[in-house]
Order: sequence, then structure tokens, then C-alpha cells
Amino acid sequence: MVSTLNKVLFSSVASAVVSTSVLAADIVKIDGSSTVYPITEAVAEEFQKETGIKVTVGVSGTGGGFKKFCRGETVISNASRPIKAKEIAKCNEAGISFIEVPVAFDALTVVINKNNDWAKELTPAELKKAWGPDAQGKISNWNQIREGFPDQPLKLYGPGADSGTFDYFTEAIIEKSKSIRGDFTASEDDNVLVQGVAGDKGGMGYFGLAYYVENKDKINSVKIQNKDGKFINPSLETVMDGSYNPLSRPLFIYLNATKAAFDPKVKKFVEFFLKNAGKLSQEVGYVPFSKTEYEAINNHYKSLKTGTAFKDGPAIGLSVEEILKKATD
Repeated sequence: MVSTLNKVLFSSVASAVVSTSVLAADIVKIDGSSTVYPITEAVAEEFQKETGIKVTVGVSGTGGGFKKFCRGETVISNASRPIKAKEIAKCNEAGISFIEVPVAFDALTVVINKNNDWAKELTPAELKKAWGPDAQGKISNWNQIREGFPDQPLKLYGPGADSGTFDYFTEAIIEKSKSIRGDFTASEDDNVLVQGVAGDKGGMGYFGLAYYVENKDKINSVKIQNKDGKFINPSLETVMDGSYNPLSRPLFIYLNATKAAFDPKVKKFVEFFLKNAGKLSQEVGYVPFSKTEYEAINNHYKSLKTGTAFKDGPAIGLSVEEILKKATD
């Protein structure tokens, strides 16, 4: 009797283990950038409806996503900046090679409160004055940013240090990676940043274009002076024509090369992603590549070429065409 019961219990446990491992094997695990999340989540929803294959999409920031990716915990990593040398080293240590795939373009958007009627335009130098490390404990009022601005306390809201958006902003505006004042409200959740700026008349923040588009009834975007001296609004058109600089940037997914080559569900997902990325990225507020450009990206993916084309760091100020040429050559 005991022997039979043990057999039944063993059989049940074994079945549960097999069932769990099968279920785990049927999941495509993704993590990383909060900026890329809306695109990947939209693709994942459509993919699951069509195939029944489960896709999980986490948000731990670009840096946090690469940590999981290089430990083999995920098969795809969302990134709003290119992978860094130290992250490549971690992947190499774990025997993980990767394929770098640009999926859309973004306009990093500076935002202010709806009741802010004075800072509709800002220069990169003024952004640096507000956000630079030298501003900590010193620049606390809008009237310190520009003569003529009102006596209004300045409250800053931005991504945390694990964010690719944080990295790109500091390189493009402060001109030194991760160099920034420490006394601002930081969060990897862009919705928290939206709420902060929306609830604070003196608030200023920055994040990806999609989160501004989704919340433009609550906050305003700021025109940023470009290299030609013109003040430009972030939009699909100004990213595509190259006038919104220096805050335009490419967005990526990074693929575990072994899984991309040999795991049927991962291959299926990536092919579905690239087929639908243009339509879905525009739907959620980002700037898609053209059909021809996505074909070039797809060919790059199918070649299984590993490594990064951005060994020198974020490609600040490059056009869509220049980014694609660099990424797919």
C-alpha cells in the first residue's frame, strides 16, 4: 500500500516537474528598457494571440535587463542604448553571444507641467545647467536657469542609473556618461515620472516619446535647440528629417544568438517582431524604419552576425540612415 502510494506520489511529482519544465520551455522571456517596453509588449500581445506561445516582458531598465540577459535568465533584452563593454564582458564570461537588432527610433522628450508657460523652449546648455553635477545643491529655482524665468522652485524627475535613457541623456546633454546631479526623483517606471511632473508646477523630466504621446493631456513637451540653432519639437517627422537633435536615438533588442539560431519559438517571435515592428512602434508613439530598412534589418538578423556596431558608445546625433548603415554593415 505504502509502496503503491509512493509510486503515485512520485508519478504526480514527476508529472508536475515535467509539466512545469515544458511550460517554462514554452515561454519567451524578455526584460530591459522601459522605453522599448511599449513596442515589445505590443508585439508580444499580437504574437501570443496568433501563436499561443507565451511571452513575458519585464521592465528593469536597459542596464538591469543586460544583467539578466548576460546571466542567461532572458533570451531577448530591450535596450534604449547600445550594449557597453563591461556588459559584453559579462556575457562573454557566461558564454553568451548576442545579435544586435535596431527596431525603431525614439525622440528623447523633455517635459514640463501643463501650467509652466515660460519654458516652452530650452537649449542643451540650459538643460546641462539644470541637470549637471555642478547644479546639485545650487540650482533649485527656474529663475536660475534663464534670466526672465519666474521665481518657481525647480523639481526634477528622471530615469535611474540602470536606464539606457539616463545614459543617453547624460552623454548627449552633460557630455559625460552617468554624470548628473543626485538630488532628483529617480524611477525606472516612466509612469512615475509622468505623475511627478504632472503634479508639480515647477517639475521637469525626460523620457521616451511614447510616454509623452500617451500622456500629452497631462504634461507638455519642450522644444529643444538643435545644432543649427533652431528650436524643434520631438515628433515622428522631426526625427525622420534629422532636425530633432541631439536627443534622437535608436532603440534595440538584443538576442541570445544560440536561441535565435536554434530555438524555434524565439526565431518565430523575432521574425514576427520585425514583420510588425513598423506598424506597432508607430502605434505606440515611436518612429518606425521604412519597409526597405526593416528588410535590411531582417537580413542582418538572419545572417546571425554577433556583436555590436557601437563599440564607441551611443551614436549621438547620427541620422536614421547613418544608424542603420552602421548597425547592418
